[in-house]
Amino acid sequence: MTDAMTAERAVPEPLLSAGAVYDDAAARGGAIASARAFTAEFLAAAPTVLPGPVGQERVELAQLVVSELVTNAIRHTSGPCWLLLELGRDVLEISVFDQEAAAPVPRGHDPRRIGQHGVEIVVAVCESLTVEPAPEGKRVRARLSLLPQ
Repeated sequence: MTDAMTAERAVPEPLLSAGAVYDDAAARGGAIASARAFTAEFLAAAPTVLPGPVGQERVELAQLVVSELVTNAIRHTSGPCWLLLELGRDVLEISVFDQEAAAPVPRGHDPRRIGQHGVEIVVAVCESLTVEPAPEGKRVRARLSLLPQ
């Protein structure tokens, strides 16, 4: 399964990439917090390949996007999900692979609805959000600019 997932790179020749696997059991043990910490640590290593550090605002947005995508994968699919972070010169591509073929469905804006705004949030803060078939499910890929706003 891993070989098929890594065969296609989100960012051509990423400067830095790393992945982590989260499963249903991990959800009870803090998978979302772990994924957020993993993302912050990954971006803290960016100065080794970029001219400088990634701004704190961008790190926090990356953590938000990771939280939403990993939460969706854990809550709405069966089996493990795989988080892949790929750093380009001025972009972070965040991919979450899971074993469900169905794409997440964005709901219309409804300020009265409690929860279920994850896809809405990701679309609002990212340059793009795509869903692609993967050999054993799908890949949800978000492209987040690292340039200061």
